[in-house]
Amino acid sequence: MKLNYRHLKKILGKYFNLLHDKEDERSVVELVKAGSVFRGTNLWILMFAILIASLGLNVNSTAVIIGAMLISPLMGPIIGMGFAIGVSDMEMLKQALKSYGVATLISVVTATLYFFLSPLSEAQSELLARTSPTLYDVLIAFFGGAAGVLALTCKSKGQVIPGVAIATALMPPLCTAGYGLATAQWGYFFGAFYLFFINTVFIATATFLGVKLLRFRSTKAPDGGSSARSRKVITFVVVLTLIPAAVMTVNIVRENVLENKVNEFVRQELGQSGTQILSSQTVHDTLRLVAVGKEITEERILEARGRMKFYGVGDMQLHVIQASSDESFALAASQLSTAEQTNTLLSGQVADLQRQLAAYAAYDTLSASVTAEALTLFPEVEGVAVGRLAGKPVALVSLCEGRRLTAEAVGKLEAWLRTRMQEKNIDIIIK
Repeated sequence: MKLNYRHLKKILGKYFNLLHDKEDERSVVELVKAGSVFRGTNLWILMFAILIASLGLNVNSTAVIIGAMLISPLMGPIIGMGFAIGVSDMEMLKQALKSYGVATLISVVTATLYFFLSPLSEAQSELLARTSPTLYDVLIAFFGGAAGVLALTCKSKGQVIPGVAIATALMPPLCTAGYGLATAQWGYFFGAFYLFFINTVFIATATFLGVKLLRFRSTKAPDGGSSARSRKVITFVVVLTLIPAAVMTVNIVRENVLENKVNEFVRQELGQSGTQILSSQTVHDTLRLVAVGKEITEERILEARGRMKFYGVGDMQLHVIQASSDESFALAASQLSTAEQTNTLLSGQVADLQRQLAAYAAYDTLSASVTAEALTLFPEVEGVAVGRLAGKPVALVSLCEGRRLTAEAVGKLEAWLRTRMQEKNIDIIIK
């Protein structure tokens, strides 16, 4: 048994040991410090990434949002904070905190200005998805941060960092917070900013744990009291961040469980051939159903009320709103009649537009043939354009430069055009 345990430990160590792939500590520290600085190029890239992400949220484009997350340098200061705490480097921590504050402020201000000036003010689904964080976002941030610190500190990095940037999604919450400020919707602002804070805390926490796991040397001699205080502060921040997300998650799970119970109850107890349940809604401990088609009998409704406890919804009141078959048929007929009327109206409009288009096309062809004939009959004429203006036929005759028509020639030209166009009331303009 002892031999088997040692053999298993050896195999696991061979495949899961991280230390043999660890990057040189000095180069990792320099890389983290460089990523924690926000000035010049990094600052401009951040602003452009925020604008791209805001555009993506504004037009509800997932691809654009992903592109913004890929070019965003926001991960740098957050990893820097966790790394600095792990190696007890206070100077690096101060720099990372400063850069983090500057980057956050500039990001929110940039997004606020964009949404304040944008003509599109409606909140799209991509934007709404960043306003209600849950424990799932906590897990995503933590595992993403863990993958990020391993990619940063190990030799075989692969394509991990771009994936971490997409998974943890730091940019969209800041843009959503800017949208909340620009439109004075404080629920959006606080919800999105809380999601950004969750990502920050748990990416930094995962980085701190990764640094300890990989045994990075501290920049100063270990101090038991200082280390204990750091652990207490980290634990306090983590727990404080978890509480609201846990509450939101519990509420979401409860709603989903209740919805599944209601759907199962309705399907098993009230579903029948010829009846369609249009909607089921829970309002203040009352389950309200709307049904059309074949009527659900009062006896079946009473039986269903008695069996609600078996589905876990026994503390709710059941209220069924239903229309009879005749009423349902009348409603469907009314909707069909309205649809037919709308279709007829649209068909008439399309036919009218097609006639107008055909008339314009005919005028284009006619202008070419009339011009060819006019050049032969009247050498002074350069071109003729015919069409309709305010519902009346019009002919515009342009003369060659420097040429003029006598009164007699003008009369002949007008008479010829009326005959040629078969329009007695045509307006003729000679220029």
